[in-house]
Amino acid sequence: MSELMETLKLDYPVHSLDSRLFLPAGTEFSSESLNELMAADKGEPYKTFPFLEHGTIHQDLLDIIQTPLYNMVLDGTFPLDLMKNTRTLQPVLESLDYFKENDFYTYQHSLTVFAMSINVARYLLGKPENWIKALMAGAIHDIGKTCVPLKILKKADPLLGADKRFLEHHALAGFVLLSYFLKDYQSFAAKVAKEHHERRDGSGYPLGIALEDRMVEIIAVCDVYDALLSPRPYRPTPYDNRTALEEITEMAQKGKFSWEVVQTLVSLNRKDRPSFREVKISAEKRGKPPANSVYGVIVKKEMLKEISCPNCLGSCKEKRTLSEGVEYVRYQCLSCGKEFDEDDLRDIEFEKE
Repeated sequence: MSELMETLKLDYPVHSLDSRLFLPAGTEFSSESLNELMAADKGEPYKTFPFLEHGTIHQDLLDIIQTPLYNMVLDGTFPLDLMKNTRTLQPVLESLDYFKENDFYTYQHSLTVFAMSINVARYLLGKPENWIKALMAGAIHDIGKTCVPLKILKKADPLLGADKRFLEHHALAGFVLLSYFLKDYQSFAAKVAKEHHERRDGSGYPLGIALEDRMVEIIAVCDVYDALLSPRPYRPTPYDNRTALEEITEMAQKGKFSWEVVQTLVSLNRKDRPSFREVKISAEKRGKPPANSVYGVIVKKEMLKEISCPNCLGSCKEKRTLSEGVEYVRYQCLSCGKEFDEDDLRDIEFEKE
């Protein structure tokens, strides 16, 4: 484990879906701490089950593939043909069940990224027997979001700084969960969970390292692409396909993604399917991002001082409490005494700075 990894600490706890605490907030990452975690599980190895036979996954993937926008990129049912023999750990399937019930976007996004990654890899990496098992990680790259409160995952308003930190926690949380379930913190799946938000220029998180693994990068590009094409609570109107591709192209221009992966994605959007080496990408930007998006908008602490009570419009004071390593912020009105948190403020307009 790298020196950089050893300097990291968990800002928030990592727990299972049944609330078992795996690592508390403040835990320093090291091979020793992870080995201790994995050694604590004295039970039998987790069973695996056919991925496509679980719940409605097969039908849900068919529905995604038959969507006009995705049908071209996914080459019809080709990804399903490669998934037939894919088996998945029981706790991973349980996490998909959790998302399907509580945050359908993350569930559908996980399936889409898996299918899309398969098709990009098909054109970029060659024979699938060399990578299909590894790319199963595309379906579970966001498993760490089971450790993020649903009110943050589904929040339509601008995030507080603490919200953003909690949301970004999912990368390390996913790394811990998959290390535990697989009993191997060096597994490719754990690596994907940890690094799918890293970028080639070192501008990503949680490590701020240069993304060098080609298969992780394929999943990372597909992750961004599908996120742009999908409606989200903070952006009800999705990007159109042209604008989404232009956004990803700009990321390649800035050195965040490699041209080979981006060119392959662009090729999949063209009927003649040219080799990625032959794809010419125009520098002209003709797309227009959707309006009314609050993605990336973080409410600053200075703005919080200007919050008025939703009951009497009186001035409020901030109350911070710490529970199991998690910081919670609430507000109390100095006039009527009412307490509330940021999710109670949906109808309050923040004053401009």
